[in-house]
Amino acid sequence: MRRLTFGMNMSLDGYIAAPGDDLGWSAPGDELFQWWSDRVGATGLALYGRRLWETMSSHWPTADQQPGATPAHIEYARRWRGMPKVVFSSTIGAVDGNARLVTGDAVTEITRLKAEDGGPMDIAGATLAAAAMRAGLIDEYAIVTHPVLVGGGTPFFTALDSWVSLDLVETRAFPDGVLLTRYETRR
Repeated sequence: MRRLTFGMNMSLDGYIAAPGDDLGWSAPGDELFQWWSDRVGATGLALYGRRLWETMSSHWPTADQQPGATPAHIEYARRWRGMPKVVFSSTIGAVDGNARLVTGDAVTEITRLKAEDGGPMDIAGATLAAAAMRAGLIDEYAIVTHPVLVGGGTPFFTALDSWVSLDLVETRAFPDGVLLTRYETRR
């Protein structure tokens, strides 16, 4: 069975995007960017909701060809392109690159994908992750907390029907006061 991790940048007050889908507060420094790149390199399958897919797919397919691309950005772009992806959406008609589109029930498909053999899966996108959270499908939470209060926006966590107990498995401080905390779901 594959492991499913929900990992994203989060403001100290619990948001993954500020009002207006503003992500400017979460620009990573070099060390954090390398951590995210290494995660992409280790991911067997990435699950995306529509909005995050549109953000990522508008930049990373050609980011390594842009003037001034750093070696780290070139590496990330190549890793991102090579990583298999599943995009969940009922409003877009097609995806490209190394991705396939699922228009049906996300929880059913994620459950099926978890049961397959293969490398670890990452899930990204607030709405998609919320459905997986409520269904009890997430095995790990990787929370990269930035020292900023954005006052509202898209929350990292969704309302749940019952408690989810977690075990802390890692903490790591990055420059600029950014803190990684990883928790495994206690089963």
